[in-house]
Amino acid sequence: MDLDLRKVRYFVAVAEHLNFGRAAEALHIAQPVLSRQIRALETELKVQLFDRSSKGTTLTPAGLRLLEDARPLLTQASALLRRVGVADTFTVGFMPGLIVTPAVRLLASRHPGLQVDVLRTTWEDQVEVIHDGRVDVSYVRLPVPLDGLRHVPLFDEPRVAVVPATHRLAGKESVLEVDLTGERRVQHTDPPGFRSVEEKLEHVAMHGGVAILPLSTAIFYSREDLVHVPIEDIAPNEVALAWAEHRHTPLIAEFIEIAQQV
Repeated sequence: MDLDLRKVRYFVAVAEHLNFGRAAEALHIAQPVLSRQIRALETELKVQLFDRSSKGTTLTPAGLRLLEDARPLLTQASALLRRVGVADTFTVGFMPGLIVTPAVRLLASRHPGLQVDVLRTTWEDQVEVIHDGRVDVSYVRLPVPLDGLRHVPLFDEPRVAVVPATHRLAGKESVLEVDLTGERRVQHTDPPGFRSVEEKLEHVAMHGGVAILPLSTAIFYSREDLVHVPIEDIAPNEVALAWAEHRHTPLIAEFIEIAQQV
């Protein structure tokens, strides 16, 4: 039996919304069409995927099992299509703290039939997601390995020192890098692997030290027990838009232009 990935995508939308009307709206199709496609999928699989009642829509055990497998299946299929240059979706990666909504909304508004998605990345996978096809383009924080990639610079932003609210540097308008002498710097390469921003900030809050972050990241993850102080004499963080050098589709070219303007 050949599995229709379009029907699987429709199934995932209903499973996530647990409401046929809202799922149809998100998919930009009519609700009766969506209902017919789900019934057809259930017929093909010979299982009932949803319990429909006056109390609402719920997943059956078979539906729960399919949902568990359907998400990675769709991700892999989308990545494959992207790598060979055929896709009905466009996915934008972004690092923590970066706001990409204006650019993504503008692209979506220009292409009503295009599904535009976003994917949050980390220091570890911000390049990997471009190479393996999970994203079409990605907002990256330099430096990154640029082999096999093309990129355009977008903007720079200052770096700040994030310290506990009780730290000796808390409350200062700014500091110099020399002021951090003797402080343990919590970095994404530290063992046992404080790789996410959240992990680094938890470590600083519990054990002291300092995490040096781009300003937007520190603001996005602000919390009462930590403060950030601008560092005057450290190089700013460079943000760029990157994509695979073997791919330069019209949509990628259009998004590059949008990102530079926005």
